[in-house]
Amino acid sequence: MTHQIAFISALIITIGIFSWTMARVFSYMKFTRPYKIRQWPARFGLMMKVAIGQTKIFRFPILGFLHALVFWGFCVILVGSLEMVIDGVAGTDRVLSFLGPVYNILMALGDISAIVIAFAIIVFLIRRWFLNVKRFSGIEMKHKSHTDASIALLMILFLMISLLGINTFYVAGSGWVYEGVFPVSAVIAPVFKSMSVETTHLLYEICWWSHILLIFVFVNTLPYSKHFHVFMSVPNVFLSRLEPLGKLTTMENITREIKLMMNPETAFAAPTEEQTEVCCFGVKDVEDVTWKNYLDSLACTECGRCTSVCPANITGKKLSPRKVMIDLRARMKEKGPGLVKNGRTYNDQKSLVRDYMSTEELWACTTCNACAMECPININHPSLIVDMRRFLVMEESAAPAELNTIFSNIENNGAPWQFSPEDRILWTEELFMNPKTKA
Repeated sequence: MTHQIAFISALIITIGIFSWTMARVFSYMKFTRPYKIRQWPARFGLMMKVAIGQTKIFRFPILGFLHALVFWGFCVILVGSLEMVIDGVAGTDRVLSFLGPVYNILMALGDISAIVIAFAIIVFLIRRWFLNVKRFSGIEMKHKSHTDASIALLMILFLMISLLGINTFYVAGSGWVYEGVFPVSAVIAPVFKSMSVETTHLLYEICWWSHILLIFVFVNTLPYSKHFHVFMSVPNVFLSRLEPLGKLTTMENITREIKLMMNPETAFAAPTEEQTEVCCFGVKDVEDVTWKNYLDSLACTECGRCTSVCPANITGKKLSPRKVMIDLRARMKEKGPGLVKNGRTYNDQKSLVRDYMSTEELWACTTCNACAMECPININHPSLIVDMRRFLVMEESAAPAELNTIFSNIENNGAPWQFSPEDRILWTEELFMNPKTKA
């Protein structure tokens, strides 16, 4: 009974803290712009292919395969974690064993996954600590990011070690009659066969509590670290853009205004309340992005694959697609509490554009979409960059000189070139000239 009370208390505290954190994070979404969700079957197929199948991670075959094994292993181990929660609340032991052969398969896969994941995590830690992997660095990668990554990886490693301990001491202390199949732990267990039943049971309890409490701590630290993608990546892939990469969406407020002007009945009518509402063309700050843009920033793994293929970054320009997502997340974290407290009118005299993202970075983007193609969770960086450019052009007329020249030519000549419309056809005169009279 004491076991149950302690477990239920820990579970309630965990759920309470996690619920408060998620409510705070997602309360900021009500201040963002809408993002329409359609084509649910297509989205489900994309999620199964990219998120569950981990297809985009295999551009780096060896490390991609290790990462996929970690993800798939976690999916299997979740069943065992669910069983531990049920056992902890109900005071039962191996409650899912009624599944019979299915239970045996799940336990065997979980046992194998634990050692596979532990091996993969050790490889990841060695790469992060001792190998100079270029994409792990950058001006946006602060010391906190590297610390978060190391802490999260170590926690996962300890989770796997404690899980192997649970299985090993369960097998060793059961007199070799137990529920489930544990191919790895059954090999390790004979090492402890000389221990008494009481000792193996005590070690089993220590590993059991260490594992479940570490899960509870892990769950509540993830939202404050770069590994928040453990929760956010699958939903983010499901909600990703289905349009072809490179397709630029039109601005609904501009389209509405043009349609109104082209309608004789509304062209000269008094503006409605919706039309007079103050709005921003493009994106200046976090309240101008869509909630999907914000979700992208939460789901970003900071893996750097986007920046490593960005032609602007490769050629020495300041743009880093990863920094775009990190800056959006940081800016929302900074301004979000003020928006919640004071509403949309809150202004802290700062903005995403310029205070976080410089105009030099924004105009360096070639919109080649290499970053969006490479991102393992389908974040679309160019769409946000283009929206910030739209703000600069349409709200501040702050386009580069080359673009201002093009805009002036379009306004004056109806084309990007600095030639009068009357002179555009002159080049054809040479087609009909007598060859003998040509200069």
